[in-house]
Amino acid sequence: MRIGHINVDETVLVVAEIGNNHEGDLAAAERLVRAAVESGADAVKFQTFRTEHYVSRSDAARFEQLKRFELRPADFASLAALAKGLGLLFVSTPFDLQSAAALEPLVDAYKIASGDNTFYPLLDAVAATGKPLLISSGVSDLDILDRAAARVNAVWQRTGVTGSLAFLHCVSAYPSPPDQVNLLAIDVLAARYGCTVGYSDHTIGLDAPVAAVARGARIIEKHFTLDKHYSSFQDHQLSADPGELRELVTRIRTTSLVLGSAEKRVQSCEVSAVGALRRSIVAAADLPAGHVLEWDNLTWTRPSTGLAPGDEDQLLGKALVRAVAFGERLMPSDVGGTAG
Repeated sequence: MRIGHINVDETVLVVAEIGNNHEGDLAAAERLVRAAVESGADAVKFQTFRTEHYVSRSDAARFEQLKRFELRPADFASLAALAKGLGLLFVSTPFDLQSAAALEPLVDAYKIASGDNTFYPLLDAVAATGKPLLISSGVSDLDILDRAAARVNAVWQRTGVTGSLAFLHCVSAYPSPPDQVNLLAIDVLAARYGCTVGYSDHTIGLDAPVAAVARGARIIEKHFTLDKHYSSFQDHQLSADPGELRELVTRIRTTSLVLGSAEKRVQSCEVSAVGALRRSIVAAADLPAGHVLEWDNLTWTRPSTGLAPGDEDQLLGKALVRAVAFGERLMPSDVGGTAG
């Protein structure tokens, strides 16, 4: 899967999920973008919405908070330009159809929130753009994800779009308790859908996203803040600050490096050690010329400068043509025909 200039099959994509941690302040959002690139992230992600089309006014406290956090389409255009100018990919989660349309010329990929992977009009709209699509899998079982995948593929077939899809394993609890993070589900998603799989993290700390990479996740999304105590908004507390994000990126890159490839072969750093570590067949005692070799006359020592283990039949039952000392290697040239 390619998102912008990054092939996630080759490089784990680290997404700094800014979300609403800007709290409606464009200058704070810009600082977060700059801090993300300084921390080594590959992409930033925001949440884009018109509050009236996202939450009900009956949920007065939530409505008021989101209305304060809401940024204008022009603000996202500015943030996208800033991110791309710094070499970052720009991703956002739309929460309504108009926001999805406004994001189309701006984003390198769309993200669908866990709560909206059954919001089929939104899935239809973003799938039709042909942009790479990341679908979070929180509060979902495989039946729900099957329907989401089928919906997206149906849109692509109907419109002739060639799209790319990734499912992000996710647990929609803030924070997620370690005993319910369930990273083995990454294997299930990869096997079932045959697509790129990632992990959207809501845990405290860095262990879960690093372990997710070891499990095969190719996209890691971590909430990001300038300061965990920026305000009482709960997302700050479960987010990584710049220092933690920098450490996370380092650990992910190291994990990717040590994972290597699925090919089992002798590594270049091992080649010089092969001879020293393998064994040769040698005499287990001082043996005179004419002695007919039996199994008890053989032992095996390093290095592998002689006949290899497994080639004993070239020696057994044959007479020595010369005397050999204990520990001396035995070669086919040291024996004659089979004793008669």
